[in-house]
Amino acid sequence: MENELKVPTMAELFAAGQQPEVLFWVGCAGSFDDRAKKITKAFVKILNKANVSFAVLGTEESCTGDPAKRAGNEFLFQMQAVTNIEVLNAYEVKKVVTACPHCFNTLKNEYPGLGGTYEVVHHTQFLKQLLDEGRISMEGGQFKGKRITFHDPCYLGRANNVYEAPRDLIRKLDAELVEMKNCKKRGLCCGAGGAQMFKEPEKGSKDINIERTEQALDIKPEIIAAGCPFCNTMLTDGVKNKEKESSVAVMDIAELIASAEDL
Repeated sequence: MENELKVPTMAELFAAGQQPEVLFWVGCAGSFDDRAKKITKAFVKILNKANVSFAVLGTEESCTGDPAKRAGNEFLFQMQAVTNIEVLNAYEVKKVVTACPHCFNTLKNEYPGLGGTYEVVHHTQFLKQLLDEGRISMEGGQFKGKRITFHDPCYLGRANNVYEAPRDLIRKLDAELVEMKNCKKRGLCCGAGGAQMFKEPEKGSKDINIERTEQALDIKPEIIAAGCPFCNTMLTDGVKNKEKESSVAVMDIAELIASAEDL
């Protein structure tokens, strides 16, 4: 990561006898995917600006096991999960924040059964909390009056009933929040879930990400906001397919806030 970003590791803090307020679980996409790394950096900039005491696991973080589990490999999932749980418990982690709904869902709902119980929040929930506590202030700035639609990630929305936090943040940007015909509980998958992200789609008349992108473009947004690195990829591909990348941006909520704050 770039030099100006302060990103302490749990190992460093633990050695110094310190316990951070939250562990930032970066996830595979946020660590390795070039597009998702920008989301990670945006979120870290906000954490630093808000003076949040946080740390990452760094090289001690491994995949949560979500893709393995969704693809049907329960054995591999449990191996990956137990390895992570041993690390988290050794550091006495209490609260985890992540920008990936897949990691969020797995850590929150599937780790407790294997001995890993933590308070797990999605980054949109955490950002809303920082805003409510006055630790960050948001001015609309460049997003004032812009038409922004929010795509509900399956594992954030329907799986965990988190709908309002990202929308509240968009409204705080003084933007015009416009909803797709399929939103909230009736949201449509971007096509990446269930480990579909890592394979070509089955034959059919239309790819799901194209269908979802068409729903977004129907309401003529200037920005499609996302809260998941997988959704970001699928919607970006959809916008490119429709040759609209010059007029419609796909941005994570953290990137919107970091841009509004000019971080």
